[in-house]
Amino acid sequence: MNRRPAITLVIIALASATWQTRLVAQQAVRQVPEGVTPARIAEGSKLFKGSGVCFACHGLEGKGATGPDLTDTLWIHSTGSFSEIVQQIVKGVPQNRSKSGVMMPPRGGAQLNDEQVKAVAAYVWSLSHPTVPSR
Repeated sequence: MNRRPAITLVIIALASATWQTRLVAQQAVRQVPEGVTPARIAEGSKLFKGSGVCFACHGLEGKGATGPDLTDTLWIHSTGSFSEIVQQIVKGVPQNRSKSGVMMPPRGGAQLNDEQVKAVAAYVWSLSHPTVPSR
């Protein structure tokens, strides 16, 4: 019995699976927005859970409390892009535009500078994109 055709098919299948895995990984890397880096995510996490006081409304893990859950893929005031998250933090969400009924003050009511806002936004973005590869 000649096993070459079966072995060849297995090799082709494995090569195809490896190629597809690499393609998916490359697409994931391309989907990480400019400005979202592991260092910025780490800084944003500290601010979110500390002096940025984001945790007061969104919970320590970002799963929601008074404010909405930031860990799912449902974005109620934007599409959840990094740039929109930055703008939402900067501008806040006024009571009359809030879909949850809870207003968010500009910069979350904290004294965050522009770089800190971007760090918090990177962290918030990463909460709903948990498989973000390192750069």
